[in-house]
Amino acid sequence: MKPPPFTYHAPRDLGEALSTLAEVPGKVLAGGQSLIPLLNMRLAAPEHVVDINRVTTLDTVEAGGDGVRVGALARHSRVARSGAHPLLTKALRLVAHPVIRNRGTVVGSLVHADPAAELPAVLAVLGGSVRLAGRAPGGGTATRDVPAREFFVGPMESAVRPDELAVSAYFPALGGRAGTAFEEVSRRHGDYALAGVCAVVTLDDDLRIAAARVACVGVGPVPVLLDVTRECGHRPAASADWAAAAQTVREATDPDGDIHATAAYRRHLVGVLAERALRNAAREGTASGGT
Repeated sequence: MKPPPFTYHAPRDLGEALSTLAEVPGKVLAGGQSLIPLLNMRLAAPEHVVDINRVTTLDTVEAGGDGVRVGALARHSRVARSGAHPLLTKALRLVAHPVIRNRGTVVGSLVHADPAAELPAVLAVLGGSVRLAGRAPGGGTATRDVPAREFFVGPMESAVRPDELAVSAYFPALGGRAGTAFEEVSRRHGDYALAGVCAVVTLDDDLRIAAARVACVGVGPVPVLLDVTRECGHRPAASADWAAAAQTVREATDPDGDIHATAAYRRHLVGVLAERALRNAAREGTASGGT
């Protein structure tokens, strides 16, 4: 299949890219692993495509003590190899296949806002944000940081305005004694998950549960973020009530059914995965002391 006709733009720096987006309505091309299939299947028909691959200043992975900032052109495979964030690394191993990970971008996946994708859930559970850039009234560059809870507006819909470019995403460090896990079930490895759960569990100095939260994939129009600290109780990981936390997750989700799984099966599955992810995250935090 062939895409519909469009005008192609290839800016060489951020200023030119923002000027182009301010002047013409269109779609941004970075990794292209979501946009190109949409074009070829005629599910999207933009008048203009703005290819930012020549804007090399956006190909960055900057890790620090407070977290990691991933630029708009950083590929999945590069970010995974960097090991810059433990939960992000775990999630990226589950994304599609090596060929896709070699071209697809972390920020592009976030902007695509697929509720079945792993990376939006990671950003949500970590309380991260996406930095958006646009033309300022005086001709300069204006940026704004949008937190994950406001960034994902609906299925395949993010808070990026037509004249803005998502230039980076920020994934906060865990801090303290914390562990992470990402569990999902798919028909085949690399397929979209029927359901998935990523978890972050923080322990205090006595190795008791201080905080526990999860973000769920594939069971709502956006990542479903839940704090289950109260259900786990201030207990050691070995005696925490993970089953009660899992039940809270089941009750808070409202999945749709399709040809791959019924809504009831997805709701059951997300509870099983939540319990497993929370146990594994707590086990990791207990063993390693967090990152």
